[in-house]
Amino acid sequence: MKIHSTAVIHPNAIIGENVEIGPFSVIDKNVKIGDSNIIHNNVTITGNTTIAKNNVIFPNSVIGAEPQDLKYYGEPSKLIIGSDNVIRESVTINTGTEVGGGETLIGNNNFFMSCSHIAHDCIIEDSVLVANGVLLGGHIKVEKHAKLMGLAGIQPFVTIGQHSYVGGLSRIVQDVPPYMIVEGNPAKVRKVNVIGLERSGFSQVGISAIRDAFKQLFRSETLNRSQILSGLEGQENPIPEIKALIEFFRNVDKGKFGRFRESLRSTLTNIS
Repeated sequence: MKIHSTAVIHPNAIIGENVEIGPFSVIDKNVKIGDSNIIHNNVTITGNTTIAKNNVIFPNSVIGAEPQDLKYYGEPSKLIIGSDNVIRESVTINTGTEVGGGETLIGNNNFFMSCSHIAHDCIIEDSVLVANGVLLGGHIKVEKHAKLMGLAGIQPFVTIGQHSYVGGLSRIVQDVPPYMIVEGNPAKVRKVNVIGLERSGFSQVGISAIRDAFKQLFRSETLNRSQILSGLEGQENPIPEIKALIEFFRNVDKGKFGRFRESLRSTLTNIS
């Protein structure tokens, strides 16, 4: 363990093995830090925050601060961060709220670039890239391998689908479908994220099936989305990617303004 003499660590904080903590960093009393984390100088980790292994947190980040939510009145809430994440300079990640189930959840192998913000009750799955200045409102879910480019603004309760790409400076007010490129203000689905899918090892058969589904869902002039989804569901042995698209759009139809997580608002208080 390598802890700088100027670091301020509460005696009740739990620090694992082989942890490095730089100058003037502050670790609060309800913080649990797993093995082999590197915490650079001037980092604040507070709140009821649990961090797993092998993360790197850069200067001036504030991890586990109270939610920036007018409905928050000091009730207990948590931030749980997985392993192998990189959190660059001046990133802010807040704990959850009672209304949102009480937890903000960060998975594994994510990359949060400078000045990005993850608000209360967000769920970030694995291998997500959040670029510089991206702002995530509360209750957002970002599925695995999604990429959010610089200064994108994501409104609360939005779901960002797996392997999707959100262009820089985009304003996201509705759910972003899996495998798609979305950009604009307000954002629109532009095309399939072919390059991203190829880099992630998708087969050409799978990519072709996604492109065919995209043409039906976003370019049809005769059928509505419900009819198209019924047709896709009727295919013999649809591939997993098409099943994921169908499930996503079925959920979208449950949400307010195309935001599935908005439909969960009334049930969130029942989440333990």
